[in-house]
Amino acid sequence: MNQVFINEAFTKAINDYQVSKDQPMGITYNSFLTVVIRLLVSIYSELDIINPLMTENEEALKENLAKFGYPRNNLDEFFTNLNLFLQINNENEQLQVKKINPYFITIQKQLIDMLICKKLNFHLTEKEVLEFYELLYTNKTPNPLRLSYNYLMALNTDEIDEYFKKEMKENVKIIIPREKHILNPWAYEILNYTMDKINAMTGEQIDKINHQIYDFFKIRENAINKDYLLEKAIIEYDKEQNRITSGNGYVDILLVMGVICTTIMLVCIVTFIII
Repeated sequence: MNQVFINEAFTKAINDYQVSKDQPMGITYNSFLTVVIRLLVSIYSELDIINPLMTENEEALKENLAKFGYPRNNLDEFFTNLNLFLQINNENEQLQVKKINPYFITIQKQLIDMLICKKLNFHLTEKEVLEFYELLYTNKTPNPLRLSYNYLMALNTDEIDEYFKKEMKENVKIIIPREKHILNPWAYEILNYTMDKINAMTGEQIDKINHQIYDFFKIRENAINKDYLLEKAIIEYDKEQNRITSGNGYVDILLVMGVICTTIMLVCIVTFIII
């Protein structure tokens, strides 16, 4: 691909990523700009990064990188920093004594910020966190190439490790318990749920039971008057099920037998009178 996509640095990064994927222990696959793409892929997905390139749609790439809440305004700075990193890196290739590239740290912090946005606004698994962390340039990376480059480019070799752990600890997603939506107690009893059991459930669990109730009475949950329809359905159900019952099977049998005996006695008495 000769055409520049986003800028020279991003184009180089994504091209190097594609040609080196089959050599996971190779120098190119573990070079900084390629690892930037690998970190982006771990946060988002390969399709989110590669597809915009294939369709030559820079706007689509930016939309993908912002989908977890990372500010669009920060993306331009991120891409600019990639180019600045490449410029200093190219200069270093001509020098025997390499100079510190400050964008080595800056870019990694921006990538960590992208991960934090995903953590706060969407689901982030422990596996995803570990996969991302192991790609960072820290003293704890299992990769010798990234380990040595961290010592070469970072004034403080623990800076990224400390920043990652601090951000992960400080940015905790607050989950507000869902308010419990309790329906008519008779509705729960019809489905054999006592109110003690319902009151002990979470809002999410009660929502599932409520869904069963609406489904039982064939009421659409998106109906504006669903509560009125439920009350009406319960009354109709009670009429249909109205019969002599005590709630106890043994007692019910005795009641039924009593009714039968009473009926037989009445029939006998009427027959005797007629005779």
